[in-house]
Amino acid sequence: MADELLVVEGLKKHFPVTRGIIFQRQIDAVRAVDGVSFTLNEGETLGVVGESGCGKSTMARCLLKLIEPSEGKIVFRGRDISKLSRREMRPLRREMMMVFQDPYASLNVRKRVGFIVAEALEVHGIATPAERKRRVQSLLEVVGLNPEHYNRFPHEFSGGQRQRIGIARALAINPTLIVCDEPVSALDVSVQAQILNLLKDLQREFGLTYIFIAHDLNVVRHISDRVMVMYLGKPVELASRTELYTAPKHPYTGALLAAVPIPDPALGRLRQRVVLEGDVPNPINPPSACNFHPRCPRFHEGHCDVDTPELRNVAGHAHTAACHYPLEKWPMTPEEIRYDRSRTAAVGS
Repeated sequence: MADELLVVEGLKKHFPVTRGIIFQRQIDAVRAVDGVSFTLNEGETLGVVGESGCGKSTMARCLLKLIEPSEGKIVFRGRDISKLSRREMRPLRREMMMVFQDPYASLNVRKRVGFIVAEALEVHGIATPAERKRRVQSLLEVVGLNPEHYNRFPHEFSGGQRQRIGIARALAINPTLIVCDEPVSALDVSVQAQILNLLKDLQREFGLTYIFIAHDLNVVRHISDRVMVMYLGKPVELASRTELYTAPKHPYTGALLAAVPIPDPALGRLRQRVVLEGDVPNPINPPSACNFHPRCPRFHEGHCDVDTPELRNVAGHAHTAACHYPLEKWPMTPEEIRYDRSRTAAVGS
């Protein structure tokens, strides 16, 4: 069994909703993250998917203590870091880094690339100025840029090149865990493929562990070992990549997969569509029991709206879903399954 790098138990982040100008009082809370639990092994990639506003990015920032969680436990390398102060967290930040969604907004436009990548080395007091420069130039080569780019500013690069700079910055202090918060969503499709392949190559070379957040299920499928599906601040399904994409159990996961386009019109016409009704509920006042029950096609009155489903094994010890009535059969045609298997084999080769 692989070593556990990160263990998360009951993680919550509630943002207070206040009323009043001088004397403010809390009247409610936005439940951005509302009870996330999972385990991440060393060298593994965990994909996190879900609609906008489901709490993916907030969860990522809580894991790195960029924002303080409201409740829950975060255990990194056997040490509970959920209550550590900023001073106590500083030595651990060398092992945890983040690649942000917007490759331009996450870079200081007034600083040169050399300073941006070397900043973490300087903050942690690693190496001399000359050694830092050599380190930065080496990292630029590793991520596919030229060492001469050391003296350029971020505005002189394309979006894909800026994201490579962000990746080089994340690698500067040899971290163990890198959280990728939608790192390819703002890039062209061809550039997305280059960045994804770069991340996989870096993982093999440096033994990295990823938490990869994205909206595109095809992207998550390409890079992830396991996938966690979130809805309204809670995980609703967690399984290996193969099991989740070929035999999803939660109706929400099935709806997400049904929306993934197939590049063959003939196969697309054979697919059975799963259309969700209604809008995503308000995280200030989520539905009772199962948050998904107002939109669920398998809703049973008196059960789904009364009893809260817990994550439980539904198909083997590694496939869990929070649903009282999980999907028995994924609505894919035999042609789609054969196409799916051939495509997976082609990507793997």
